[in-house]
Amino acid sequence: MPVILRYVTACFLSLVVLYAQAKPLEGLYRVEEPLLNQQPTERDEALRRAFDTLILRLTGNTEAAQNPVLATVRANPQQWVTRFGYEQSRLVVDFDPTSVQRGLRQAGLNQWGAERPSLLVWWLNDAPEASQLVGDGQPTATLLRSAAQYRGLPLLLPLGDLSEQLAVNASVLQTGDQQALQPVSSRYAADGLLSVYAQNANGSWQASWKLGLGTTQTQGQVAANSLPDLADAVMRAVQVFLAPSFLTKPTVTEPVLVEVQGANLARFAELDRLLAANGRLVLVEGDRLLYRLEASVEQLQARLQQAQLQAISNNEQAPAPLATGRTPLLRYRW
Repeated sequence: MPVILRYVTACFLSLVVLYAQAKPLEGLYRVEEPLLNQQPTERDEALRRAFDTLILRLTGNTEAAQNPVLATVRANPQQWVTRFGYEQSRLVVDFDPTSVQRGLRQAGLNQWGAERPSLLVWWLNDAPEASQLVGDGQPTATLLRSAAQYRGLPLLLPLGDLSEQLAVNASVLQTGDQQALQPVSSRYAADGLLSVYAQNANGSWQASWKLGLGTTQTQGQVAANSLPDLADAVMRAVQVFLAPSFLTKPTVTEPVLVEVQGANLARFAELDRLLAANGRLVLVEGDRLLYRLEASVEQLQARLQQAQLQAISNNEQAPAPLATGRTPLLRYRW
């Protein structure tokens, strides 16, 4: 095998392994957009921005929203929206996963699913008065989490304790030395490392960033007028870089019902994270849950089996199904 082909193959396999270890990202189909007011024109513009954000989040393609199929939907995004509401100065939009996935298939666009590699972010803000490594629990941590969620990236932040403050200083992050970050990063279960050195000078922010994921590395620079805008610019650049490595061809899906017995509060939370990207909960009866999904039955069965759920065979004694009809019904229990 030629050397270049071996290298490309190794990179691809390393990303596949990481993808298999990744966990589903919560809120993949929920987008929050800032609002100046709640007037219909402002709301409609925010809905279009939310649509653009979602399409980029799922495809990594900055031109995808201009696809003729999607452009028609973009003119009236509410046809893909299950609900929206106002939270302070933001519009919170929940898109229907079934409609979105069907539309992307019709547009012929590959998709990046909910299972995404987690990134441990070492972010240092360097200002004339002081330098600060962003640790979990700091006000800036909330800002970084929001930026990562907005761009569809699972984010981990370090504790930022004294040992980390000493080990991860400005010189380490200025050079983006990933090897120097490995020892202090080993305590966190992350798939990749993102180091960011941000500077504030005269009210303008600049950042150099470096990403390491498996054998793949890349870096870049961004600038913005504010720290929130800078955080978004970094996360957007990382998302656009990563997406092509994880895109998959649209899967042939069909409507399917999933009934799960033996649920409690903790199990419901776990199951909802697993299935929410493909549909929604439609019925609760005692400890039984019923989901209506749009999914590949084969992939869905594999996912439920991986979650340690056991299929209920037709020969077992079990309560009557929660649903009947032509739609395929899969029945599982804990």
